[in-house]
Amino acid sequence: MTNETIPGDDASNVNQYQRRRLVLWRGVALAALVVAGAALFLPARHHPPANAIARFEIKGVISDRVRPQVEAIERAERDPHIRGLLLVIDSPGGGVTGGVALHDAVASFAAHKPVAVSMQGTAASAGYMIAVSAQRIFAYPSTITGSIGVIMIRPDASGLLDRIGLTTDTIVSGAMKDQSQPFVPLKPEGRVMLQGIVDDLFDQFVTMVSKGRHRSVEDIRALADGRPYTGRQAVPLHLIDQLGDEDQALVWLHGQIHDGKDLPLRTIAAKKPAHSFFGRLQRELGGDWFGIGQAVEALTAYQKLDGAVAILPR
Repeated sequence: MTNETIPGDDASNVNQYQRRRLVLWRGVALAALVVAGAALFLPARHHPPANAIARFEIKGVISDRVRPQVEAIERAERDPHIRGLLLVIDSPGGGVTGGVALHDAVASFAAHKPVAVSMQGTAASAGYMIAVSAQRIFAYPSTITGSIGVIMIRPDASGLLDRIGLTTDTIVSGAMKDQSQPFVPLKPEGRVMLQGIVDDLFDQFVTMVSKGRHRSVEDIRALADGRPYTGRQAVPLHLIDQLGDEDQALVWLHGQIHDGKDLPLRTIAAKKPAHSFFGRLQRELGGDWFGIGQAVEALTAYQKLDGAVAILPR
């Protein structure tokens, strides 16, 4: 018999093959879509968190608006998987209220879990106030610390106004109400009033250091004339415990925690977005612009300080 080729058979086979491929790829695409949907909308399987030591940084000028930092420390205290805290401080100080709030948050943490402080270049004034709430303080020999004291700057522009012929009238409810204003002369009784505020805040500062460093109030007052100390000077004065870096502070923490030898560090941070123009610009561009952004932020932080502060003089 003679084999006959039916016209169009090859074309029909090709079309069937292409249809089968199309159905196959549609099936693959549909399966991929289902898997992607499941990954997006089904509850994810979370691995149980591992135990760790929290690392938290306090850097720069301390403002009085420290609620995000306080909340970060409080979350770490409540977290059962956080076994200790490595607090890294590099700050010249700042607002007394912010320093007290952070001191109290760290003290609360230290009442339940071990805390070690690693001082960097500077941990003075309000920065030192925060540090004394830890059980162990480490510093470099060159660290600038101490500077226990309170400052209140009260500008007096009344003489300048007199020179340009500008006068001001103040209507007050009491004799002391205008004594914090820069456009009226400071009266002797106003100075006594403001000095009383500074003295009371200073007493609070000294009490914190006395309690945290387990020294008498008299011993601390003898050191608290506002002067800073190097880390090497601070050790024999019992203002810090020993010279060392972050690694040595971590070794100490490992030794304070049961089965804590191999605990890793987990960095925690305050939930605080960068609101300033330079902060947003730096975040978007992913660079530090040779430190310009940080310098502007630091200058802005200094300018925002008001009232009584615990900070190294600029």
